[in-house]
Amino acid sequence: MAGPEGGLGPAGRQRRRLLLTLVFGGANAAILSKLPRRSTASAPVAASRPTTTSTTAAGEARSYVRPEPPREPPALEGAQAQTADHTFDLVLKGGRVMDPASGFDAVADVGIDGGTVTLISVDQPLTGAFAVDAANQVVAPGFIDFLSYEPNEYGIWFKVADGVTTNLGMHGLNLRAADFFATYSGRSPCHFGGAFDDPYTRGLLGVGADDPASPEAIAELARLAEEDIRNGYLGIDLEPEYTPGVDANEILALGQVGARLNVPLTFHGRYSDMSPPGTNVDTLNEILGTARQTGCAVHVEHIISTGGTFSMAESLATLAAAQREGVDVTACMYPYDFWATYLGSHRFDDGWQERFRISYEDLEIAGTGERLTEATFQQYRAENLLAVAYAIPEEDVRTCLGSPFVMLGSDAICEPDNNNHPRAAGTFARTLGKYVRDEGVLDLMDALAKMTILPARRLEGQAPDLRRKGRLQIGADADLTIFDPATVADRSTVQAPATESAGISWVLVSGQVVKDPDGVKRDALPGQPVKADVSDRA
Repeated sequence: MAGPEGGLGPAGRQRRRLLLTLVFGGANAAILSKLPRRSTASAPVAASRPTTTSTTAAGEARSYVRPEPPREPPALEGAQAQTADHTFDLVLKGGRVMDPASGFDAVADVGIDGGTVTLISVDQPLTGAFAVDAANQVVAPGFIDFLSYEPNEYGIWFKVADGVTTNLGMHGLNLRAADFFATYSGRSPCHFGGAFDDPYTRGLLGVGADDPASPEAIAELARLAEEDIRNGYLGIDLEPEYTPGVDANEILALGQVGARLNVPLTFHGRYSDMSPPGTNVDTLNEILGTARQTGCAVHVEHIISTGGTFSMAESLATLAAAQREGVDVTACMYPYDFWATYLGSHRFDDGWQERFRISYEDLEIAGTGERLTEATFQQYRAENLLAVAYAIPEEDVRTCLGSPFVMLGSDAICEPDNNNHPRAAGTFARTLGKYVRDEGVLDLMDALAKMTILPARRLEGQAPDLRRKGRLQIGADADLTIFDPATVADRSTVQAPATESAGISWVLVSGQVVKDPDGVKRDALPGQPVKADVSDRA
């Protein structure tokens, strides 16, 4: 990571950047002079209290253990298969059909009616009003980007070209829930949802990034979080690194809301390195301590850059041990050896060179190719531009990809100004091309699990729509991605981040084609809200 890159087009990007400057402590002298100094009152949540949720086997539920392939094509419970002599609305013919949820992996025809998969046929060819030749390609559940942002009308098409069918802003969204769903309904090719954003809402309440919230403000944050979850948000996002005034009282209050409404707290952790004071160990202790004290589920955002950098094996072992204890914890990553965030953020406070083991020349302004010097660092920090930092060991990337509970999340969406990280356009194709095909770091089924069934399972407990997504089964939603495993590749770069991936040939959302071999279909906007449903809970 880092920092949020979403928005509502150019105006939204300007609004978000201003928010980041104000909330995250930008370097503009005039603004900084008005911000309070960092409080010393924030304190990590202790990890020593006994768990209150040791009765659930969270490790089994949230990790990917490949099942034995079924003898017959898989089906959702209660789903009725169509007959093979039926004329389907759409047939995907002769592709390698892969369903990580069941382990199914066979050459088959897939029959689709409306927005639903109604038959998977291994032995008998199917007939449809429209047919897609999927021979020599993989037919997979549509990819779920767990850690994206608002599906703006520019960046969302790069997601489609990367195989994404569901775009979830679990790093927090800069809108109240009702406004978010009203804004994007009927405007997105992908399904969309997200999380309550604690830093954004603190700003609405006038709480400074460096200040602990008062008891009254904490109560209001908890109230607004519950209101937004009841209006559809899927979780609660906290970002202690960027809002260091957040203390245990605030975190635990929001954790109690998450536990009661059965949604996770997603954390951009407080520390992102192994240089005391404040290390990855403290970050994970605070996150896991929240789960132990409140019973809420927790998720570590982009552990590749926050909570795991320089200590990946140890950090993953800590989370695995917590899972075995019964803590409901997961994590996500993007498959790059460089992170990015806005230069005005707290991540670039004094001492960043030592913490991240880099210097000015290891920073590059995203979308330009310009490496920084001390002088240009100060200039661009005042402008709060997004900078790429070449600061993630490649071995950390490989180790993280090997974890059975780490899913994929891009932590980005492209904006028209081109000041973007390439992960906004290439996260999924890069995993499939570089790390599966070219380097064999993980196999194809395990990689697909990280972008389909793992994110679906993380949220489906209170999001009914996700129980039909992330799967390629009879009765599941026809959100599907077809790609050529021999050619799939990311083409986005730091210099040209807004570049579509290669090898993703067809993308279907609710059975509707939003990308074919000729390109994305900009008049196709079948995306639907993905909402929490807590109406049956107190």
